[in-house]
Amino acid sequence: MIRLISIIITTYNWPEALAACLDSLQDQHDQGFEIIIADDGSTPETQQLVANFKQVSQIHVLHIYQEDRGFRAGTIRNKAVAACRGDYLLFMDSDCVAFPNFIDRHRKLAETGYFIPGNRLLLSESYTKKVLQQKIPLHKQSVGFFLTQWLQRHVNRLLPLLYIPVNHWRYRHPQRWQKAMTCNLAVWKQDFFAVNGFDEIFEGWGYEDSDLIIRLIHNGIKRKEGRFAVPVIHLWHRQNDRSQHDENYQRLLNRLNDTALICAQQGIDQYI
Repeated sequence: MIRLISIIITTYNWPEALAACLDSLQDQHDQGFEIIIADDGSTPETQQLVANFKQVSQIHVLHIYQEDRGFRAGTIRNKAVAACRGDYLLFMDSDCVAFPNFIDRHRKLAETGYFIPGNRLLLSESYTKKVLQQKIPLHKQSVGFFLTQWLQRHVNRLLPLLYIPVNHWRYRHPQRWQKAMTCNLAVWKQDFFAVNGFDEIFEGWGYEDSDLIIRLIHNGIKRKEGRFAVPVIHLWHRQNDRSQHDENYQRLLNRLNDTALICAQQGIDQYI
């Protein structure tokens, strides 16, 4: 049984999106969680936003910050997990908005020996700007609302909104690492520690989350599908600098074939 869920939200210099994410978590039906803001070097505006949120929210919030030295998502996530109190980790990005049943359904899906990747629906660039400017509470909207946005090409698809309550099919691909991303990923804290968390040698954009999943699988942790249960709404944003993509991808392929490799070379143990 889960005692406390720690939601790890990675953010970098987009307080408007972070505000929408936090608002959606404030309205969750299940309030048995804490929030850890994993800040990869944002300006003081983000710090002020978090401080303001703390004043109006009864949810425990912790802001973990590191200086801006390029994209180091794995590093700041490790630092955030090292500071959290929960026994179950739920990774999100600050450009994601959660529906009110998001935490409740993740809690119900949780199972010993499994990680749970969710999925997402993407907003268009123009509609993302409108949502943030007008502060439209997407998490409070109906399926009919999103149908209208899809017809107007503001949303890329509707299937993630479909809820399938039966679970037997969720175990069909226990070794599948593809499309398990930290914008919506749940894992037991003890399993995360067992593989030494994210490997910080993956610097720059790309595959630090896939590497974590592969090492979890190598350590006997299986995939349980979260699709059609726990979607998030993903705000549009420009692609990150992908100059280190090829190097990170080759490193990932090497690890995929090395089933003996379980622990990160440069992981969370340095913060414990």
